[in-house]
Amino acid sequence: MKNFVTFGEIMLRLSPPGMLRFGQARSFDAAYGGGESNVAVSLANYGLPTEFISCVPANDLGEAALQFLRQYNVGTRYIQHCGKRLGIYFMEYGAVMRGSQVIYDRADSSFANIKPGSIDWKGIFAGAQWFHWTGITPAISQSAAAVCLEAVKTAHEMGITVSSDLNYRAKLWKWGKPASEVMRELISYCDVAIGNEEDAEKVFGIKAPESDVINGKVSAEQYRFVCDELSRQFPSLKQIAITLRGSLSASHNTWSGILWDKGQIYEGPAYDITHIVDRVGGGDSFMAGLIYGLSQFKGHSQKAIDFAVASSALKHTIVGDFNLVSVNEVEKLLAGDASGRVSR
Repeated sequence: MKNFVTFGEIMLRLSPPGMLRFGQARSFDAAYGGGESNVAVSLANYGLPTEFISCVPANDLGEAALQFLRQYNVGTRYIQHCGKRLGIYFMEYGAVMRGSQVIYDRADSSFANIKPGSIDWKGIFAGAQWFHWTGITPAISQSAAAVCLEAVKTAHEMGITVSSDLNYRAKLWKWGKPASEVMRELISYCDVAIGNEEDAEKVFGIKAPESDVINGKVSAEQYRFVCDELSRQFPSLKQIAITLRGSLSASHNTWSGILWDKGQIYEGPAYDITHIVDRVGGGDSFMAGLIYGLSQFKGHSQKAIDFAVASSALKHTIVGDFNLVSVNEVEKLLAGDASGRVSR
């Protein structure tokens, strides 16, 4: 089987223990993660061959990040060593009406300094069937955006399926060009795109009519317009998916999603997640579930969106960026077993 390739920055994630605020912390729990690496880990857990492409410093933190990926069977052979520092993000867990908070410390990171022409995309894609990136990558730096453009152009030319998560991060788009300008060219080379309830609006100005994300009022029918408009603006897109999160509180969300497939809308199951453990990486787990579904259940779009929604619902029960669930666990939830009973 040919590889599933993802490209982006992996970071050190530091979080105060439990539900402590930053000002209360006297220690931090360490893990590693990042949008595209999260997708790679999920796909590897589902038994698919993966390669993660990135750039890390040639020091112990860079090596620790690679070891973190390798323990989940993610391929790291194409990861470069460059620059002097690994990007960091600090994560404070929210609870009830207090939202979670993220602080980035990734300026001048190794990945931010990645150079155009430094990656042999043709060689990497010779053994690949799918390439995934997110809107976080071109937001990091002008050079990262240029390398991402090299990648999508090459993959498109070689007939490889290209997917993207729009993933708008206002705190990152600081290097000069706006997201709307940079992302428009990149998305033009994609076959599959996903976004959350607000990404299409923040990146391309496409808003779902009558939606109210703040008060948790989101529905599949409202987002048909978003999918249709994205398809009109980007004719290369064959499938478009939207995650539907109703944020009742930081601890209680509703969760679902839709898949637009060549004009037909498929709606996934809806889950009421009453006690969220960690919602970071929810969109990445949805993307990975969708990639798995579209690649393994070809011609069965309903099954693909059902798998994506169920797998990402389970991510909300797991601490850290990575969705550490198996295909069997997702299928068990899809079969209706959400009891949480002990498996003996």
